[in-house]
Amino acid sequence: MAEQARARVEAFWEKRLGSFRIKTPDRALDILVNGFLPYQVTACRLWARTGAYQAGGAYGFRDQLQDVLALLYTHPGEVRDHILLCARRQFPEGDVQHWWHPPATGVRTSISDDLLFLPYVVSRYVKETGDISVLSETVPYIAGPSLEETQRDAYFEAAVSEEGGDVFEHCLRAIRLVLARRGEHGLPLMLGGDWNDGMNEVGREGKGESVWLAFFLCDVLKRFSRVASAYGREEEAAALDGEARMLRESIEAHAWDGAWYLRGFYDDKTPLGSKDSEECRIDCLSQAWAAISGAAAPERAKKAMDAVLGHLLDEEHGLLKLFTPPFDRGVKQAGYIRGYLPGVRENGGQYTHAAMWVCLGLIALGDGARAHALLSMLNPVERTKTPERLRMYRGEPYVLAADVYTLPGQEGRAGWTWYTGTASWMLQAVLAMLGIYKEGKQLFIRPVLPSGWDGFSIHYRFGSACYEITVKCEENASEPEPIPLSDDGRTHEVYFLVPENSG
Repeated sequence: MAEQARARVEAFWEKRLGSFRIKTPDRALDILVNGFLPYQVTACRLWARTGAYQAGGAYGFRDQLQDVLALLYTHPGEVRDHILLCARRQFPEGDVQHWWHPPATGVRTSISDDLLFLPYVVSRYVKETGDISVLSETVPYIAGPSLEETQRDAYFEAAVSEEGGDVFEHCLRAIRLVLARRGEHGLPLMLGGDWNDGMNEVGREGKGESVWLAFFLCDVLKRFSRVASAYGREEEAAALDGEARMLRESIEAHAWDGAWYLRGFYDDKTPLGSKDSEECRIDCLSQAWAAISGAAAPERAKKAMDAVLGHLLDEEHGLLKLFTPPFDRGVKQAGYIRGYLPGVRENGGQYTHAAMWVCLGLIALGDGARAHALLSMLNPVERTKTPERLRMYRGEPYVLAADVYTLPGQEGRAGWTWYTGTASWMLQAVLAMLGIYKEGKQLFIRPVLPSGWDGFSIHYRFGSACYEITVKCEENASEPEPIPLSDDGRTHEVYFLVPENSG
């Protein structure tokens, strides 16, 4: 009985995790991608929603929306279900519950970025699956008291609103609310904190602005404009494109600091993330999304990413800082982030989630060599290869850590492991480096590889079909045609030639 039960469990996980596997010249990368990362995403982030460092169980609005992006190619139905689940956690005004325990008890906040992850993930889902029908799914809003002007958050059990709307409208309400909440420089307001929740004092008075959120909003506007056009809503598509143009102009006019982009502005207009800042002189978030979004001028995006690697990369201890220097005793109060010791978690340590965005920024700029070097540095398999590295890192070799300390005397030590959205973003970064992306029933391969790689192979199950894809680098190869995907129960062997050393 026990052996049979074990066999059933092994068969279940083989089916669950075996839909996508890679074989590259980087064995350590293969080990992590082929099973361990999708397991971390699925078992810890999506199913348990808890870990050794966080006994929670709640859904985070932005958190699990980012996690399900790792399932787009292998379990798209689960992504669709999660989109509908999150749409039900939105208030009619457009804001959302920051986190909640089912069925509806959670917290309403003034955090400024949560709501945008709904249109971001919907846009990704529609483009990569071709399933436009999700936009017409009608979902009710939730109802509850609005926040008072001086109120940071409110914890309550939300009711189901009598008002509902299709997913397209849910996404538009989120976008319109962020567009309506902009500051003097034309950039989105920081309010109760953006992606870095600890910066909750930057815009406490309702005037501080977020440059990172401006870049992310540009990306969302660009993506959702295409969705609106595909949905036959050309007027909305044109309006979104117009907003994106104006936002890019505002960013370039006010957020460039000479060698990188600012992180934001405090309520009193003092720049955050400037060369003149006492603390947090450079933050990697704005630079990464300047490149990822394509919203920055190309020469500035490259210069900004060079600055990230020049100022934030610590090769001796194998880490990439979120920003530097940490908040400690400076005059400006950014928020509760100062409650962390300098060099711990969001306060100037490595926040690995953001480091993966830096990888994606490098890939967007076509820099496969530095992207792969960073991925290797962040890989826990590499961090624990020798007793010396293991003594420094002190984390598991098979799961990613949310953070790595830069605290003096603790440099290179893993902090919070298992329960981190980093696993999903590392999977996405590896796919981006290998150039793998799907649009409907077509699979594209446009790699951005490090020099020295002669190719790689992919095993991909699409429904009942299996695709065995071999990719070889050749100096004079032209850009290959996409692979047509068919759920026909057959095994398809595909041989690809791609330009040599494309990154």
